[in-house]
Amino acid sequence: MGTKEKNDVVRVNLTELQSSNAAGLSSPPRASQTPQGSAGPQAAGFNSPTGFEMLQRAAKMLSSGTIFPERFRNNIGDCAIVVDMALRLNASPLFVAQNLYVVYGSPAWSSKFLIGLWNSCGRYSAIRYEFLGTEGQDDWGCIAKSKEWATGEELVGPLVTLSLAKKEGWFEKRGSKWQTMPALMLRYRAATFLINTVAPELGMGIRTVEEAEDIGE
Repeated sequence: MGTKEKNDVVRVNLTELQSSNAAGLSSPPRASQTPQGSAGPQAAGFNSPTGFEMLQRAAKMLSSGTIFPERFRNNIGDCAIVVDMALRLNASPLFVAQNLYVVYGSPAWSSKFLIGLWNSCGRYSAIRYEFLGTEGQDDWGCIAKSKEWATGEELVGPLVTLSLAKKEGWFEKRGSKWQTMPALMLRYRAATFLINTVAPELGMGIRTVEEAEDIGE
């Protein structure tokens, strides 16, 4: 094969790589590769036998990797769920796995991950926080704010205060971070309230780790 032909092959391969989806599990069909009457390549997922096979293959590979979080090692079932979530969120499976935990038997996101989804989705401005009341007192609280780019509307979440945390029983729980890092917990809970009321689809209905630990269910 001559130099020109080799360069052509390299360019074709790069083009195919660049057209792959974010998870690297499927790529759109090229006209020359799709037989007449064929549906072409399918994305990994639970929606078809072919997609499910691809999902299993990806999960098996990830479950055997040493860089994947230890809680998912040799667990093909959980890794398959991670891959499916990653595809739905258009995110890296490693990124999802690093931020998905099991709390009281149920999956839970880290609050940082959920906030990151909001900030990077392109529909809203980055979340900002406004503190009210007297620091350290029961009336000390936080509101999460953002703006919807399409309408310019300012989005304001519910006020979260130390008084609320105490009334809900979050503050007094054993090992509660509300006692040691109240400012951070106020931010996390205010942001979670904003996201859950405006765009609950971002979190796919899954609670955050902090929510799950506070509720204790």
